[in-house]
Amino acid sequence: MNGSDSFLTIIFLALAVIIFLRLRSVLGRRTGNERQPFDPYSRERASEAGDKVISLPQRRDYDEQPARAEAAADIETRVKTVTEPESALGASLKALIEADPSFEPKSFLDGAKMAYEMIVTAFAEGDRRTLRQLLSREVYDGFVTAVSEREQRNETIEFRFVGVDKAEITDASVRGGSEQVTVRFVSELISATRDKDGNVVDGDPSKVSEVTDLWTFARDVGSRDPNWKLIATESVE
Repeated sequence: MNGSDSFLTIIFLALAVIIFLRLRSVLGRRTGNERQPFDPYSRERASEAGDKVISLPQRRDYDEQPARAEAAADIETRVKTVTEPESALGASLKALIEADPSFEPKSFLDGAKMAYEMIVTAFAEGDRRTLRQLLSREVYDGFVTAVSEREQRNETIEFRFVGVDKAEITDASVRGGSEQVTVRFVSELISATRDKDGNVVDGDPSKVSEVTDLWTFARDVGSRDPNWKLIATESVE
């Protein structure tokens, strides 16, 4: 090895030492006490190391109480459209809405009035198809039996529905997965039954009569079918 090669070797060694020392000063040395890489899923490791773990409140800690208050206020408002929320009926309607949040007392009452007119008109006309869609099996059988007996006697009904003067919910409940609502209807109609010769055997074709009925509608809480069916009827004198 000549002198020039030895001189270059010494220079390269010196440069290597200088680079090593600089890297060491920048990166540091491992001593065994370095902080472990952060693992966001390892809560147990943090507690074992003596670190304090601060759990963030769940979302319900912030939102649950206001949400409940807002829901309760909404139910009160919906019930108030048909009755006093503090009444016994109001309490029953609140329980029904809690079981079926889609239930709207006012909308139900509007629909019940339409159903009432459709049913009494279908009964007078002997429209079994409409009755089947709106009545429970038991009520349907009773209505159709009356229609069939009328037809066997060759009787016809002269009928005109004037309108519903008043409709109010009188009871509401949830029983065995079935929600039931009873409505008191006060309506006006003209009805007269004529025999095969056209003679009036019941009613008055020129008189508007006031009729009061208590009808109970029902539907399954978990059913996808939004339609209610008439499950009980009662005439009030």
